Amino acid sequence: QVQFVESGGGLVQPGGSLRLSCVASGIGFSILSMGWYRRAPGKQRELVAEVTSGGSTNYVDSVKGRFTISRDNANHTMYLQMNSLKPEDTAVYCCNTVPSRPDWGQGTQVTVAS
Repeated sequence: QVQFVESGGGLVQPGGSLRLSCVASGIGFSILSMGWYRRAPGKQRELVAEVTSGGSTNYVDSVKGRFTISRDNANHTMYLQMNSLKPEDTAVYCCNTVPSRPDWGQGTQVTVAS
């Protein structure tokens, strides 16, 4: 059974930081590209950061230089360090493989507001 469990979201002021975590089970984690996706209110889900099985990373332009994705294959865990957060980063953040599987976790809400 494939399962993704996200945590670490919350309410933060503009310019603040958060670190998201994702624990994956039921997949060959270490051999798969993994990504953080987000869905903002009224918008489609988008892939914001990807880390390949080899550790290479890719980011959507809007988060480059502010977000850092990393993975711990031994513990089937992935992280997203988010710095210099902006109100437009407000969204539900989910993790999945890249490309994504049909299985989605509940995600973790990130709200950036003063």
